[in-house]
Amino acid sequence: MTLEQLNTLPEDEALAVFRDCCAADAWARPMVTARPYQSAEALHGTARALWPNLHEADWLVAFEAHPKIGDIKSLKAKYASTEALASGEQAGARIAPDAVLQRLKEGNDAYFDKFGFIFIVCATGKSAEEMLALLEQRLPNSREQEIRIAAEEQAKITHIRLDKLL
Repeated sequence: MTLEQLNTLPEDEALAVFRDCCAADAWARPMVTARPYQSAEALHGTARALWPNLHEADWLVAFEAHPKIGDIKSLKAKYASTEALASGEQAGARIAPDAVLQRLKEGNDAYFDKFGFIFIVCATGKSAEEMLALLEQRLPNSREQEIRIAAEEQAKITHIRLDKLL
């Protein structure tokens, strides 16, 4: 898609496109309203300006769009619903040994029990072992620390997806 195509999509279609990048309506709707974008930099600038001003509840909506790593099968298919934009985000997990995937599943379960949302990491370019190390490193954090880190990771994911749009 070109920037011009994005700028001229009907509102409902543009909203769907932005929701594929980040499921939080509080982010996606203003992204639609801010059109037309003069450049990819302007698109990213708007995204960067909106994200930190959202409420925690909005961030949680974005996090919920990522399927919980509940078992090895779901981990391998984690981003099936947004495959075109999310391709490669979990590539490291697809080739990981089952023992590592099992530890990721167990770590994510512990993370969810502690924080109330799934482990969010910008996994592009990371192996399953690297994601596991990050998960284990972040588990001791407070919920306040972790919500901020997860929000930063979600922002990275969103920007990668925006790049893939154009």
